[in-house]
Amino acid sequence: MNSSTRSAANGNDNKKFKGDRPPCSPSRVLHLRKIPSDVTEAEVISLGLPFGKVTNLLMLKGKSQAFLEMASEEAAVTMVNYYTPVTPHLRSQPVFIQYSNHRELKTDNLPNQARAQAALQAVSAVQSGSLALPGAPANEGTVLPGQSPVLRIIIENLFYPVTLEVLHQIFSKFGTVLKIITFTKNNQFQALLQYADPLNAHYAKMALDGQNIYNACCTLRIDFSKLTSLNVKYNNDKSRDFTRLDLPTGDGQPSLEPPMAFGAPGIISSPYAGAAGFAPAIGFPQATGLSVPAGLGPGALGPLAITSSAVTGRMAIPGAGGIPGNSVLLVTNLNPDLITPHGLFILFGVYGDVHRVKIMFNKKENALVQMADANQAQLAMNHLSGQRLYGKVLRATLSKHQAVQLPREGQEDQGLTKDFSNSPLHRFKKPGSKNFQNIFPPSATLHLSNIPPSVTVDDLKNLFTEAGCSVKAFKFFQKDRKMALIQLGSVEEAIQALIELHNHDLGENHHLRVSFSKSTI
Repeated sequence: MNSSTRSAANGNDNKKFKGDRPPCSPSRVLHLRKIPSDVTEAEVISLGLPFGKVTNLLMLKGKSQAFLEMASEEAAVTMVNYYTPVTPHLRSQPVFIQYSNHRELKTDNLPNQARAQAALQAVSAVQSGSLALPGAPANEGTVLPGQSPVLRIIIENLFYPVTLEVLHQIFSKFGTVLKIITFTKNNQFQALLQYADPLNAHYAKMALDGQNIYNACCTLRIDFSKLTSLNVKYNNDKSRDFTRLDLPTGDGQPSLEPPMAFGAPGIISSPYAGAAGFAPAIGFPQATGLSVPAGLGPGALGPLAITSSAVTGRMAIPGAGGIPGNSVLLVTNLNPDLITPHGLFILFGVYGDVHRVKIMFNKKENALVQMADANQAQLAMNHLSGQRLYGKVLRATLSKHQAVQLPREGQEDQGLTKDFSNSPLHRFKKPGSKNFQNIFPPSATLHLSNIPPSVTVDDLKNLFTEAGCSVKAFKFFQKDRKMALIQLGSVEEAIQALIELHNHDLGENHHLRVSFSKSTI
């Protein structure tokens, strides 16, 4: 780009962005604006890495813009949902991310692409574990066979208290944290922390060992544990199993208020597989000195300075419109002709117990959904925001409201507000229910259960076909004919079928139960 077009680009093109453009539909290509002029390719790529493989990059430094292509649209949707409430920073400058109008990046014949391609190759080599990270001893670049996904963490110079929430927030940047146990031994505060994958533990150890959580204190010393799995009995402020929200709090401990950190957007790491694997270069919002390219050796991050409010164990997340720890979601961009309170109750009920639903009287594409608690609201938001429903891409964020008000007597409402708190269809009422372990992202394959013996394959296929679905595959479970898997034409079809057919009366006093499955047929 020559200098005259560059100045023209800086002068005029930016004006287009002053107003928010109408949001594009999801695409695996993301458009990044306001990137600092001195940023490196690796730093831009590192924004996408926690969410999956980055397949291409186009830097337009003259325009302070870049295009980042992810391997899948799903990864791009997860990334946009993550960064919408928490603005990412590169070199301490806020960066803005939206879907691009492009469906893929074709950069083969462009000049100056060599650096971007070299950066992408270096990153994928690190991700596949075939290359030593720069600044790391040669034997640290790859995960050793049999390496544990459990880290042992000792905190030295414990000047401020470090809570389980603070550890969860820091370590979640490197992948999904499954369990944490904290304890004091030899007068030192220690923790054991289990990741879903040893690779995440490896990256976290490399990036965080020797770092300070707060300025000049609370130094992390990290090793691999000899344990390969943790057994957590209680969910309280000393230990937590994030895969089981049903555990008791333990003897005589007051039950926890939902910790603030959980409701905060972007803290719970993404539910999708592949969403982990690397440290985003952004670090924490408003943090100082944390915009170093991912993958630099130990000592490169500077203090992991979290905002001072975190010292009290409460994270300040700037730019979040909703109330952290809130159980009410604002759901927007719904199809006003097809959505009902009951439909939202069934769909959001996959991720928690829905107490109330209100579709806005004057703006029927918006609704409020009140869940049983903040964890369930966060789970529903992570899994459903960005999914297509009745032809529109649904958006879910934390609401400013803390409860859904029921209409007063005689107030016109057209049945748009419904109270479901006593519904028999809640999936998570029973503590320890199997449903807690079977929470999966929306998928085209549905798990069906509670099928009476007289119902045949054809009966079920016809039921779904009549609901407007294309049935691609079907199979009963061999050991238990009460259950089956059915694969439909798309994730959107499956979401609509679940809303339509969950609790459908199959006769013989059997009501069909429908969930998303992690299996395919």
